[in-house]
Amino acid sequence: MFGLRSDGKRIKTIDPFMKMTPHIMPQRNDAQVMALYEVDCSGMDEYIFAKRHKDNVRLTYMDILVAAMVRVLALRPRLNRFVMNNRIYKRNNIQVSIAVKKALKDSAEETTIKPTFSGKENIFEVREIIEKEVLANAKQSAFNDTDKTAKILMSFPNFIIKGLVGFLKWLDKHGMLPKALINASPFHTSLFLTNMKSIKMDFVYHHIYNFGTTSIFVSMGKERYQPMVINPDDGTIGAVKVMKAGIVVDERICDGLYNSLSLREFVKLMEDPSQLETGLEAVVEDIP
Repeated sequence: MFGLRSDGKRIKTIDPFMKMTPHIMPQRNDAQVMALYEVDCSGMDEYIFAKRHKDNVRLTYMDILVAAMVRVLALRPRLNRFVMNNRIYKRNNIQVSIAVKKALKDSAEETTIKPTFSGKENIFEVREIIEKEVLANAKQSAFNDTDKTAKILMSFPNFIIKGLVGFLKWLDKHGMLPKALINASPFHTSLFLTNMKSIKMDFVYHHIYNFGTTSIFVSMGKERYQPMVINPDDGTIGAVKVMKAGIVVDERICDGLYNSLSLREFVKLMEDPSQLETGLEAVVEDIP
């Protein structure tokens, strides 16, 4: 209440125009900006192959993507902001919500995991955190706090569910949503990731949810070969394996230049994952 929240701190010392944008665009679907980023897979493939055969470490594209985004959020903290009740907040931590299918079957249940990172982790620590969460929640019999909360809500009649969800939104808007529910909610996160590659589908532009505080949604698609200039000097064109990522960002959290430079850094880290082997001694602080 009064701008106080358990998951973030209100930012007051920002540009007046940025402070005004949440009043002009009160909903996230008013402010979502979509962009396609194409990642040359050759650097990732070489790195994954080297780690598997030299160090017996198995990495995936998703491990690299999450590690790259965690690093970007740690170094470019304005991307880790969110808007609630027309106010801009900096988030207290870095969290990534990931949709997990418990089996590759139509009938299999889907859940979400939400690992928390300090931002100082190297790629191996990020992989370990993700793997631990996935293994704990991928079993058909596994139920995490998100599943339990949803099950409790869905046990009521439809008209009561509608009222309860509306009440939870009101509590969230005014900073009174219990911390336990924020921790259980996949919608209160720095970044939401859907791995379309895992089900052999191309990327999508996924909308940002109005409920919660998610400011970034990333969809990683199935890699494919496409023609690309491989030698700018003579214009030689060749077939290059490319993975496309559809990224949707709430434009109210930072200006366009900051967003562009941040996501450009994300692509650089994806294409050269060796930069992620060393952890950070300290993360960059947002505006005090």
